[in-house]
Amino acid sequence: MFSKDISGRFESEQTPFYHYDLPLLKQTLSECAEAAASYGFHVHYAMKANFNSRILQLVKDAGFGADCVSGNEVNKAIEIGFSPEKVVFAGVGKSDREITEALNHNIFCFNVESVQELEVINDLALKAGKKARVALRINPNVDAHTHHNITTGLAENKFGINQWELPACAEVLTHAKALWLEGIHFHIGSQITDLNVFKSLCVKVNEIKVWFEERGFNIRVLNVGGGLGIDYYQPDVHSIADFKGYFGIFNQFLERKHGQEVHFELGRALVAACGSLISRVLYVKKGIKKNFLVLDAGMTELMRPALYQAYHKIENISKAENEGLVRYDVVGPICESTDCFGKEVELPESERGDLVAIRTAGAYGEVMASRYNLRDEIRFLYSE
Repeated sequence: MFSKDISGRFESEQTPFYHYDLPLLKQTLSECAEAAASYGFHVHYAMKANFNSRILQLVKDAGFGADCVSGNEVNKAIEIGFSPEKVVFAGVGKSDREITEALNHNIFCFNVESVQELEVINDLALKAGKKARVALRINPNVDAHTHHNITTGLAENKFGINQWELPACAEVLTHAKALWLEGIHFHIGSQITDLNVFKSLCVKVNEIKVWFEERGFNIRVLNVGGGLGIDYYQPDVHSIADFKGYFGIFNQFLERKHGQEVHFELGRALVAACGSLISRVLYVKKGIKKNFLVLDAGMTELMRPALYQAYHKIENISKAENEGLVRYDVVGPICESTDCFGKEVELPESERGDLVAIRTAGAYGEVMASRYNLRDEIRFLYSE
């Protein structure tokens, strides 16, 4: 729950806006960095979660690298000041222009998702007179036990290279003059809360690493992706993810040789908890079977509930927490029936002008905002 001082500060602000708790972000980054360093692990921040410049600056200052999934993300990382040696470029559909720009930035590594992409990067690197470092993103066919729209490691997903394609990859790498195999890469999905899933991933990584080593390839980097989930239901109780437990799983079950680096790509777990979408009640509609709170924020500001029925804790921060509870469908002003943040949400009896906080929205909130219905651009407010 927000303190009275902070919620009072919100009263004079134009809504909707994203509020970022920067002290919480700094604490989260510090705990993650400390937990990773205890095992000698390297963390790249997944920029797709949130590329707000203030947030990126803090992530960079904390010593993290940048995991990018578009050419513009690569350019933004370099602009913010991330060292090119800490920038990786992933994504299933990199364009020739994006690849060439990343080559010119001399980034650390391309995470390659198909045999054909290997050939394209080799051709473009030859033309540029560069040597491209690559990691093969391999589909381990591990079920992440998460929402089907955010799983990425099954054979049915568009991501990664299937294991039956590995001989073809080995053939290309053997003859490519402008490629250097840096490592192997995996990512099985997002918002994973069952840490046992990562044990299964470790088993697959161990098997595939041996396959390459038996064929004479030196695997320097084991990139195991990200996916660590957070607690959307109790954001004040579990505001920081269990980084020690997460990294401990990989330290225990991942087999690595002397000198082999282990890399991670965390996004949601670093930034989700620090962000909240602050909105105001425009109208209260009372019906026979349904009560509606109509907010001035909608799916244009926070897409996740409409896109994959994601849960976010909703709080009326103008009222006492347990004051005359009523059930509401909390909806936005967009001309779509899917513009709904939550159904049958139990809140204090609410009225026009009340402030509402939609919590744990620091990841995949601002970055997915749109101008649909010709909405205003989203605003930001920071707590220092």
